[in-house]
Amino acid sequence: MAKKNRRPATRPTSTRPANRGQRAAETPGASAAPAAPKRAAVDFVARPFEGLGGESDWVALREIVPAGLAQVTTTAEHGAREVTIVSLLPDLVPALRRQDGALLVALQTVGTCGDASRDVANAILHALDLEPGDVLQLSDPPEPGPRLQDILEPGTLVAEVQETFAYWVGDDAENDPEVASALENANELMVPTVEVPVPALKTAPEGGLGTAYWCRMNGKEFLRWIVPAQDEETLDALARLHAKRVSAIEEGTRLIGAFRTCGVLVPVWELARGTEADELTDSVAAFAERLADALATTDPLTPAERGARSGLVSRQVRLR
Repeated sequence: MAKKNRRPATRPTSTRPANRGQRAAETPGASAAPAAPKRAAVDFVARPFEGLGGESDWVALREIVPAGLAQVTTTAEHGAREVTIVSLLPDLVPALRRQDGALLVALQTVGTCGDASRDVANAILHALDLEPGDVLQLSDPPEPGPRLQDILEPGTLVAEVQETFAYWVGDDAENDPEVASALENANELMVPTVEVPVPALKTAPEGGLGTAYWCRMNGKEFLRWIVPAQDEETLDALARLHAKRVSAIEEGTRLIGAFRTCGVLVPVWELARGTEADELTDSVAAFAERLADALATTDPLTPAERGARSGLVSRQVRLR
């Protein structure tokens, strides 16, 4: 069930019933109330954004980019409405409609039914009727129903990294000192993140080579590359490159591991101290050529490559 509220909620309302023993003690001799109908469970989907154009950008907004947005349109069946997909909203709410009428739906929220695509589609459908200033609250996880692949017009999502969270309120921040102060506090906690272009290569697999993001955390610089292929295939490709000692983005960098998320693999490199995003363009383009060739290779892994693969598996990392 969805609720509209003009005040952001900190987290979805709990739906757990009170302790049965406690209810019985409150009313001696009373029989237990009939159980509520069991909600249908949504099947778990390991790779929820597969089949959507710009899969790696969907993953980036959900897992890597602290402040970002992209535009989508619902199908005619769902009103052909424009929706702004964003990384994060205040208090982790799933959706809100700004005072200027723009509808924002977040990918980074709390709670999930096991299929992120169904979660976001459910939020979009409930949020379409929000009035300006309304915030969406979802008190129950969604039941089986349409997914993003069912409710959005075909097209490629293009994530746009933002330097601040000003998209939360649009131009209203200029007129409200309290809002401006809240945004300033949020911006101070943001991890600096910049997209590094990944070239479109004819030798790349269907779906392309994904998107790469430079970031600076704790005084160090990293590159995280979302590869929109089966995670095991990407792991094999990285192992082939690592065994040949060509897995570094450039001199002074090292592949420190990878993490799995949304069904794809995200390798992570630690960069030379002080490296800026704009200094990586040529190196990323050169590595893309090597990665495309490795992904296209189907020969069984050699003993050295299997060893490299085991080493990568043992170095699972997660950087947010």
